[in-house]
Amino acid sequence: MSTTVDLVQALKNELKSARMTYADLARSLDMAESSVKRMLAKSDMPLSRVDAICRALKIDFAELARRVADAQPLLKELTHEQEKAVVKDKKLLLVAISVLSQWTLEQIVASYRITEAECIGCLAQLDRIGIIELRPLNRYRLKLAKTFRWRPHGPVMEFFRENVVLDYYKGGFDGPAEGLLLVHGSISRSLAPAFMERLQRVAQDFAQQHQTDQKLSAKDREGYTLLLGMRNWEFELFTRLRRN
Repeated sequence: MSTTVDLVQALKNELKSARMTYADLARSLDMAESSVKRMLAKSDMPLSRVDAICRALKIDFAELARRVADAQPLLKELTHEQEKAVVKDKKLLLVAISVLSQWTLEQIVASYRITEAECIGCLAQLDRIGIIELRPLNRYRLKLAKTFRWRPHGPVMEFFRENVVLDYYKGGFDGPAEGLLLVHGSISRSLAPAFMERLQRVAQDFAQQHQTDQKLSAKDREGYTLLLGMRNWEFELFTRLRRN
């Protein structure tokens, strides 16, 4: 929820955009200019006063609140407890992964054995957790940054390690636009981070293309899962064969 301080700051921005002075606002509110300045400086006022200023600015209070919400910092990572709540319910996890792909409620219900009521309940839970901001008509705004990632050793990644990794890798990777690359090498420690940055850019490009292609019809799109990784690692069997 937006705080009063956030709302007041948004009002100040609106005043500036409308080129309305404190004197203009004071006349609209039938207040002394000094009182208006003090009220805005303290960033503390009842919502009835915020609503009155909105009327003076000819903007809707709901729209102001939405702008405040849109300006909030996006999450780069969830807390352990937030992830635990997501992975506890498999249908909630399904809807969480779906909203990360910007699927609509209609797309989720049409694709999976989940009722509309169940899906709406899951969206409401994701709103409480902080992953989305649920809006009218069951639309939502994703509150995650483009650089968002699941916690490396958090509940979600642990679930995927235990239940998903083997299922993913048992595929042949021989279908159209599929491939599995395994490359081993010893490189300079100073250059290793640069390769990781390239992998991150590939992941971001893939995510951006997903967003762009949402305007295409479903028959022109295909679901792919891109899994990228790089770590300082040696196969345990080989490690056991190393000389002391």
